Amino acid sequence: MAGLYDKQAELYSQFRPTYPPEWYATFAGLTTRRALAWDVATGNGQAAVGLAEHYERVTATDISTAQLEHAMQHSRIHYLHTPSTLSDDELVSMVGGESSVDLITVAQAIHWFDLPRFYAVANRVLRKPGGVIAVWGYNDMLVCPAVDAAGKRWYETTQQYWRPELRPFFGGYRTLAFPFESVGMGEEGNPVEVEMVKELSFDQYLGMMRSWSAVRMAMDEGIDLLSEAAVKELTAVWGGANLVRTVVYKGMMLAGKVKC
Repeated sequence: MAGLYDKQAELYSQFRPTYPPEWYATFAGLTTRRALAWDVATGNGQAAVGLAEHYERVTATDISTAQLEHAMQHSRIHYLHTPSTLSDDELVSMVGGESSVDLITVAQAIHWFDLPRFYAVANRVLRKPGGVIAVWGYNDMLVCPAVDAAGKRWYETTQQYWRPELRPFFGGYRTLAFPFESVGMGEEGNPVEVEMVKELSFDQYLGMMRSWSAVRMAMDEGIDLLSEAAVKELTAVWGGANLVRTVVYKGMMLAGKVKC
């Protein structure tokens, strides 16, 4: 997975959305302290920068060095490369130690994880009591009926290139294991629905599509899913490359604390 997103790192930093500030304020209100947050699979730091407004320190980790090279800098954020070869004990120590983390966040990435291993580490590092883990993702972009219909037709061409790890993601995290006690923001099998509203140009909308892993997978096989013909159709229904439209990202979220 790291190699896949190494290739997409620049697109990811340019076109993936940041998250609503009120989300971080809500998370901060759930934790008893605000000393340390850990943003896992931080990518280029979209979530980490939001956390830095509420926590004294943010440790932001990623398996991809290319992603970290494009990370947004902030005085409270410490970016760390965490290769898959790290042992659990090494990872716990690197993050901050046992029962040291007030908030763990995973944005648009939990579906890629070795969940039993990650959850074991999360249970070790979360502060007890008072620590919270929050995971979220978005899996749809809605614009208007004409654009959405064209986007759906294009999306059908991507199906064979998605990795099997993404099944929980496409299911809206309803089948995602989440062995934590609810804090009122969803629970295992029942995530809460969330959305983000952004103003995007057509180039930004297209750039988001280019950043998808399926597009990269197809490209590696010599297939351009965003061919000239596909882009021409999407541009036409959008209303021209210079038009800015409101885009609603539809997503899902789960948050919890270590079970007693």
